[in-house]
Amino acid sequence: MKKGYKTLLEEANAEIVAIPPQEVAALLEDDGTVVVDLRDPRELQREGMIPGAQHCPRGMLEFWIDPESPYHKPIFASGKTFIFYCASGWRSALSTKTAQDMGLEPVKHIQGGFTAWKKAGLPVAMPEKKG
Repeated sequence: MKKGYKTLLEEANAEIVAIPPQEVAALLEDDGTVVVDLRDPRELQREGMIPGAQHCPRGMLEFWIDPESPYHKPIFASGKTFIFYCASGWRSALSTKTAQDMGLEPVKHIQGGFTAWKKAGLPVAMPEKKG
């Protein structure tokens, strides 16, 4: 193996901005900021999400960002600041690096992910149950 996940995370963390959950909480009402939950839909159903966050499954991120993709989502061309998060900050670190490499700016991620968010006692919204 040329690079393991630890090396990829080290490289990403050297080039991206991670911000603490409390700083993100202060930005939730900012119209110029979009918080993006990258977790699997099952994680959202089980654990909830940051209120007002947009959901983008990690596997679709590159396709939703790229305006030439048939799956492109206009929110990613809005010129807003994006703050990604996942459970622990690993997927969001790699996603932030990828988004930067694709030209999405500014983009940051939550240090410690949703786990750190909950540990800080910040609000959690439960999605509506499907079915």
